[in-house]
Amino acid sequence: MASEVLQYLDPHSGGVYLDGTLGGAGHARLILEASAPDGLLIGLDRDAEALAAAQSNLASFGERVVLRQGNFSDMCTHLDQLEIAAVDGILLDLGVSSHQIDSPERGFSFREDGPLDMRMNPKEGVSAATVVAEAEVDELKQIFRDYGEERWAGKIARAIVTDREKVPFVTTLQLADMISRVVPAGRGPQRIHPATRVFQALRIHVNGELDSLRIALDTAWLRLKTGGRLVVISFHSLEDRMVKQAFRALATGCICPPRLAVCACGEQPSVRVLTRKAVRATESETENNPRARSAVLRAMEKLPAKGE
Repeated sequence: MASEVLQYLDPHSGGVYLDGTLGGAGHARLILEASAPDGLLIGLDRDAEALAAAQSNLASFGERVVLRQGNFSDMCTHLDQLEIAAVDGILLDLGVSSHQIDSPERGFSFREDGPLDMRMNPKEGVSAATVVAEAEVDELKQIFRDYGEERWAGKIARAIVTDREKVPFVTTLQLADMISRVVPAGRGPQRIHPATRVFQALRIHVNGELDSLRIALDTAWLRLKTGGRLVVISFHSLEDRMVKQAFRALATGCICPPRLAVCACGEQPSVRVLTRKAVRATESETENNPRARSAVLRAMEKLPAKGE
């Protein structure tokens, strides 16, 4: 969604922008080109491999690029360390990157065999294999249901606990094959692999993705200049619902109980939502990049504070 990102982020010369999910640096390059000759980009990513690749890909932009390893939920800490009070735009392209999916050794994909890891930063937290090995039935069921919206969460959780007593789950194909056997044939969504929702749920749980997004949505708008914009691309309903609700709350202003006929709190809207409806990838883009079919973009603009 390159053109849509540029449309809503609206980068300009001299602007300061934060890409909180650097990934392959495709969006970062577009932002730098659009903000030439002196726009600055701060790029964050939890994945050291992504940062190394981005550093090489963006080397031609020289000092206009500042890259740091970290979670976008910690953007305030990174901006403080760089002595940057506010920025002109923030981009969050959520989920897993194409490089991570296409690298079997990272354990994100059930298409090829690899270690059951799924950590965006392999030096942080516990792997998916550890979760699958140690979590009890009820916890696994909740993870699959809440983060994957998996219809067969209980059945899959019970099968994992039973089977791991015989052989531990250490590879992606081990888990994917077991799920394929457990999910009743012909009764699940046929357009996706039976393991899709479970792998999504484990990835979200292992990386604390929804907690990170919640923190980022609570703080990102505070670090925008007046007129600055936040653009978020999400890839499943849980993320998009959080973004939609956060934007709506900031754009509403008044927090008085509905029973009051006249506002007594005096709260004013903090932002203006730029996307009345969710923006989706065009048909031509999804043909060239099937992964874009589930992408949903929302954007908002920071309004002047009361009295400005």
